[in-house]
Amino acid sequence: MSTRSEHAQAMGAPPGLDHCPFMPTYGVPSVQFVSGTGVRLTDSAGRSYLDFLSGIAVTGLGHANAEIADAIAEQARTLVHVSNLFGTVPGGEVAITLDRLLGGGGQVFFTNSGAEAVECAIKLARRFGGHGRHGIISAYGSFHGRTLGALAATGQPAKWEGFQPLPEGFRHVVWNDLDAIEAAIDPSVIAIMLEPIQGEGGVNPATAAYFEGVRRLCDEHGLLFIVDEIQTGLGRTGEWFGFQHFGVEPDVVMMAKALGNGMPIGACWARRDVASAFTAGDHGTTYGGQPLAASAARATLAIMERLNAPQLAEHAGAHLRRSLLAVDGILEVRGLGLLLAAQLADGIDAKAVVAEALTAGLVLNAVSPTSIRFAPPLIVTDSEIEEAVAILASVLAAHGVVA
Repeated sequence: MSTRSEHAQAMGAPPGLDHCPFMPTYGVPSVQFVSGTGVRLTDSAGRSYLDFLSGIAVTGLGHANAEIADAIAEQARTLVHVSNLFGTVPGGEVAITLDRLLGGGGQVFFTNSGAEAVECAIKLARRFGGHGRHGIISAYGSFHGRTLGALAATGQPAKWEGFQPLPEGFRHVVWNDLDAIEAAIDPSVIAIMLEPIQGEGGVNPATAAYFEGVRRLCDEHGLLFIVDEIQTGLGRTGEWFGFQHFGVEPDVVMMAKALGNGMPIGACWARRDVASAFTAGDHGTTYGGQPLAASAARATLAIMERLNAPQLAEHAGAHLRRSLLAVDGILEVRGLGLLLAAQLADGIDAKAVVAEALTAGLVLNAVSPTSIRFAPPLIVTDSEIEEAVAILASVLAAHGVVA
């Protein structure tokens, strides 16, 4: 019988990775990345890869962005942490910028991650609703995080197994079905939580009519419309936030991922009248919005605004969509901007295709058994898109699909 180390190396894992004392939540990694520049990554063996996943929509400005690195280094030499009992310059400036990009009139709570931003939104909704009005409606296929509260909001029963009982008060309805949401509303409900595009659920966009209808229902019943922009926010879809495609105004918005271009920072924004439901001591965080992470976010937002990140995503996303649709074996491309999924022809295993693409130098993600997710940095060039699509076409050709 082969040892675990031999098996890992047979699968391409760098020697020694299987001996690291990691909990087995991700399995043994097959590649160890050691550096990156722009859209490219380099592994421990010196091989180069095109990164069309961006750490799952995180490094929107690419790897090793010099301006962000300089901002982090300067802040590390200046002030790293004082706790949220005190204010800092980077945090205040980031909060002002986010509020402006969201239309103004709100307040921000900083977190370390997207799941923590969701937890903040859940607590805020319950505080806003008061005793007996705590229910939150979300959609099947949604993904809001893996902490217990965020997991309870997530509409994927397979992910609940082994962790029940989950916090009560959450109910799930069919995605993009306004009638299903309306039928689920009762006096205990205080909020509806939705993603503009269900990222982990397969890159499935909402319709404008759906989001408009949800806004109307929230207004009619006095509910909060909570929008999860953790994967879709900050330019990725071709707007600063995904909900802006639909012409609605949410009450609460969560974001993370791209906010720090890889530094761990998230945020929960709420209209000022909603945010005022919190009082001192109702919620807190030790590290959320600390100066080091906030300095990365400040630099990231400044660069995104200078480059017009939504426009970059719209242009590159249109090119990527056209290129993918020209590949035999791809039946459909769905999504917005640079958050896309390619639906593969019957009989093609997305996970196998992604593994072979990695071997060929292209980082992708199988977001479902039959579809592949693309979320490259917003700075990706047309030539990099063409190179990536050529690699994918070659892999599909090896599966019996003619390129």
